[in-house]
Amino acid sequence: MQTLSIRLPDIPDVAPLGAYDEDLLAEIYRRMVLIRQFELKVNELFLGGIMPGTIHLSLGQEASVVGACLALEADDVITLTHRGHGQALAKGVRADALMAELFGKGTGCCRGKGGSLHVGDMSVGALPAIAIVGASSPIAAGMAFAFKRGKTGQVALNFFGEGTANKGDWHEALNLAAIWKLPVVFLCENNLYGVSTHITEVMAIDYVAERASAYGMPGGTIYGNDPIVVYEAVRTAAERARAGEGPALIECLTYRRGGHKRDDPGTYRPQEEVEAWFKTDPLPAFRERLLQDARFSVSEIEALDTAVATTIDAAVRFALASESPAVASALEHVYAD
Repeated sequence: MQTLSIRLPDIPDVAPLGAYDEDLLAEIYRRMVLIRQFELKVNELFLGGIMPGTIHLSLGQEASVVGACLALEADDVITLTHRGHGQALAKGVRADALMAELFGKGTGCCRGKGGSLHVGDMSVGALPAIAIVGASSPIAAGMAFAFKRGKTGQVALNFFGEGTANKGDWHEALNLAAIWKLPVVFLCENNLYGVSTHITEVMAIDYVAERASAYGMPGGTIYGNDPIVVYEAVRTAAERARAGEGPALIECLTYRRGGHKRDDPGTYRPQEEVEAWFKTDPLPAFRERLLQDARFSVSEIEALDTAVATTIDAAVRFALASESPAVASALEHVYAD
């Protein structure tokens, strides 16, 4: 068995932002701030006993999902995990509809029937989340098969965690996608822990992406706390898939800023590891890079921060003022043979 380690990635040299459009950079930052502030507010509401249910936060993993989603076309589709708030917001799910869903309101993105574990909105290409670990990978492959058969030019992106890579259905999905050259990108958010189990206790190889070679597809492990690194990797993989060259496996090394869920203090994580990874927080790092770019000023960045804060406040008001679903709606959208 491998030795428990901090497993800090080799952080690449910071790529200059000058090659990227100003609007793209601003949107990367805005979506990262939106996810961070949304989840901080959700955590506050949950701990205050105002929000029902349970929540799995993705604080610290914003760069991976934002970089990935902005590299896709608008009509491409993603599959979400149980830690899906950030994935949903990154793909364009409205903050007010997402907040209402977490409160179980009829105005929620899934009409109050999904809650935190099953958020999404197909109108923006976010398949409502599947909380069963690994279950979304075959579905992503199936969606990609439909895209290929229908010649739609679309790509499916499957978000999953490193724990999923030890599930049989994940391996079956990769194998099928490879032999049929399906337009799907498998993207692993490797935050090192499956609940409280460190990855080195359940995997004899160093990185999930090493498994790509077994299925004859390209794979790579990248620094997931840099949205530009993720953006470039996903854009390349998506273009390749769209051209009919088949799937790819991308592993984003990142770190969650908390336990598995809200009743988990994460005390099983070595303090040295936590402190080292927290220094790589993607949000302040990207903010500093923008401020070093002559196209952005402190006032412009602060204006983006303020706009996000206004959006979050409005989302909470909208959710609290919304009605719960009608009892009769429980019989809607239920299908049986």
